[in-house]
Amino acid sequence: MSPMSSSSVSTRPATEINADIRDLWERSGGYLSPQDEAEYQRLLVEWAAATGESGRTAV
Repeated sequence: MSPMSSSSVSTRPATEINADIRDLWERSGGYLSPQDEAEYQRLLVEWAAATGESGRTAV
């Protein structure tokens, strides 16, 4: 079984997830608490799944 369960695969559009990420940063005032950081990481994984991105980009 893969390390990513089917429940972690996004069914929401990437634009909606991106709006949640922006909202999180705005609400946090630019500083993420440990709880906010965990939410941010979860949203990034969901966004990557929705966009088909691996989460890493070449420089």
